[in-house]
Amino acid sequence: MDELNRLLQSGQLTDGQEAVVLYARVSTKKQADAGNLDRQMERLRKSARENGFTIRAEFTDVAGGLNQKRRGLTNVLKLAEQGEYKKLIIEYPDRLARFGYEYIERHSRYCGVEIIAIAEKEPEDVNSELVRDLLAIVTTFSTRLYGARGGKKVRQGFRELIAGVEPDEKAEKEGHN
Repeated sequence: MDELNRLLQSGQLTDGQEAVVLYARVSTKKQADAGNLDRQMERLRKSARENGFTIRAEFTDVAGGLNQKRRGLTNVLKLAEQGEYKKLIIEYPDRLARFGYEYIERHSRYCGVEIIAIAEKEPEDVNSELVRDLLAIVTTFSTRLYGARGGKKVRQGFRELIAGVEPDEKAEKEGHN
């Protein structure tokens, strides 16, 4: 009886329609307040309806693509591991993870879940989001190297790193760079 109830709740026994989970993410509260999260979720719902899927659950997060503490994504993975659905619908791969998407995709396949990205072209503001993620990476590594309160050391470390990549003025004048 428990197994039958689980199947009924998962939507796997619904008129031949497959149960899907929807996942949407925006990076900032400002984007969420502007309605970006709601519009993204509505596009996912529309895609699910057009393909004849039954929506099992919807999850959202307001967090950067590098944030590993996203409640929505955690729930998406937990349901996949429990076999509760067979398809995950997202807008773009970077909605799941900025880096390491392939790992999530592989884990999902292992759980029997196919990830469907409905949009082919990423939005225009993807570059600003990528810059935020890059800054998050640099901050993470610098605090690990120099400690959370090592502001002076961090700045000095950045100067050393930049000095190693900046073109040599003499070589530049001579046209060697």
